[in-house]
Amino acid sequence: MKKALRIILLLIGTLIAGPWPGTTMAREQEAKVAILEQGPNQALQSRHIDQLNPKKLKLHSASALVVDRFGNQIYDKQAAQPLPIASITKLMTAMVILDANLPMDEKITINKQDRDLLRLTGSRLKYGASLSRGELLKLALMSSENRAASALARTFPGGRDAFVRAMNDKAKTLGMWQSHFVDPTGLDAKNISSAEDLAKMVLAARNYGPIRAATTTRSAQVYPYRKRGPLNYNNTNRLLKNKAWKIALSKTGYINEAGRCIVMEAELAGEPMIIVLLNSYGKLTPYGDSNRIRKWIEG
Repeated sequence: MKKALRIILLLIGTLIAGPWPGTTMAREQEAKVAILEQGPNQALQSRHIDQLNPKKLKLHSASALVVDRFGNQIYDKQAAQPLPIASITKLMTAMVILDANLPMDEKITINKQDRDLLRLTGSRLKYGASLSRGELLKLALMSSENRAASALARTFPGGRDAFVRAMNDKAKTLGMWQSHFVDPTGLDAKNISSAEDLAKMVLAARNYGPIRAATTTRSAQVYPYRKRGPLNYNNTNRLLKNKAWKIALSKTGYINEAGRCIVMEAELAGEPMIIVLLNSYGKLTPYGDSNRIRKWIEG
């Protein structure tokens, strides 16, 4: 009688305590708890993203990629093909500068070595303009100022050649095996990468606070000349003015060989995602494709 009573009490205790750890029932219960802890909206969003039909997304960019914050692919189009990347290069330029821990308040003066002899592009930073390293970094990222990027590389320990080597070494550490850099501005079409590699670069760049801040700043003023007024600069990504977009990092680029390019980290369907669009030949095509991606994901 006592033995039977002990067995009954043991069974009751087991039912109250729940399934034994490690059993199938326990794992199922843990999964249910994890979904509930996510919150119903996030759980529905994750399930919605898994059910997206890539055939319904018609993009005009030659190469495209959408990944989540863990690097998992949601959509790809010719994403493994290396292409010229224009000023998207400047994200790598910024990471190399920040990795070197150089003084950001140090003044740097623009000189003839910073001019563009390849495409003869102009600049409002004339010879003799002086800004801090931090200001030059901001202009290179926000407004794609080529002389700013060139000056950053020129004043790097070991000079421009050492800087380009550091860019390629950084690419290797990030697993960007389809990428190669020859200059810090992106004006040279031999700066190439694939959408897959650029997603890795964006995922790395998001860990740098100054890069996130500069690439999402809409406008800024700088004073590069003594006894003269400010120069006003605007961000090259027009989507930052659109309230429908929540962008945490972005960079645009353009040269003839690369077409219009854009990379971003943006919140879509309540989740941070990386968008890479390369080789778009219409001026507004990257923005049109970005909006098509957002509508496709958010339904």
